Amino acid sequence: MTTPADVTLPPHGRPVRKDEIEIQDRGLYIESWLPERRSRRRPLLFVHGELGGSWAWERFLGYFAGRGWEGHALNLRNHHWSQTADPAELSFESFVEDVGAAMDRLGPGVVAVGHGMGGLLVLKAAERHPVSALVLVASELPGDVREPTEPHRIREVPELFGPALLGWATLPEKLQRDHRDLNLADVLRIQHLMGQKPHESGRARRTMLRGVKVDPAKLGDVPKLVVGGGLDRVVPLDDSERLAEWLGAEYEPFGAHSHYGLILGEEGYAQVADAIRGFLEVHRL
Repeated sequence: MTTPADVTLPPHGRPVRKDEIEIQDRGLYIESWLPERRSRRRPLLFVHGELGGSWAWERFLGYFAGRGWEGHALNLRNHHWSQTADPAELSFESFVEDVGAAMDRLGPGVVAVGHGMGGLLVLKAAERHPVSALVLVASELPGDVREPTEPHRIREVPELFGPALLGWATLPEKLQRDHRDLNLADVLRIQHLMGQKPHESGRARRTMLRGVKVDPAKLGDVPKLVVGGGLDRVVPLDDSERLAEWLGAEYEPFGAHSHYGLILGEEGYAQVADAIRGFLEVHRL
């Protein structure tokens, strides 16, 4: 079901129309920003990471819709505007199925863009659902690339966790020092929105730490781009480079960007968006 909404003029772009898609059988809500006029460009599907939501992609949605791409930001179950569910019953596999349902709704021409856990979800879902390209921003690593996790670290992950486990339940000033590419308004916004649905699935996190198997052969020969941040304390830049090599993907490092600054920083997000736009234009997507 889609419902028309207001028209917005993003910075440095053409007017866009906001819309929404509901996948009712899974309780999923997709926030859509569409160009005012229809385009032949491929639709973009944005997938957030732990404790995230479509809010994480708002600047990207405006940037790309204002330049002719329709953007659709998925909210995984029990995240932001999607249906509330018991996070203890959710798993990495259930999130992969959420992403697959969104891919099916948008069609095989979709370009899938994932951040953090969302990058790994996109990789796993693309084994089963056709896509036209993959963009992985500070993506969590598949098992074949990830260094083995010490067993006690896996055991320590609770059934449910909140922002504290990700280091975001602390003073905003400390967070800004740790994320030098975010201003105070960015930090406060992330803290506020990260706490809307305060519990994340520990099962999904433990699955990631154990190592999720991804078969690159099942991804086909679609164009792939990996983006990494030099200030990223979650997915270090070396990990992103190793993932790009493993996938045979193009690689774009941003030395002065943090994990969240890559997509949420008011000052820095546009540099990442410009790089992704260049990748899309080169491959005529």
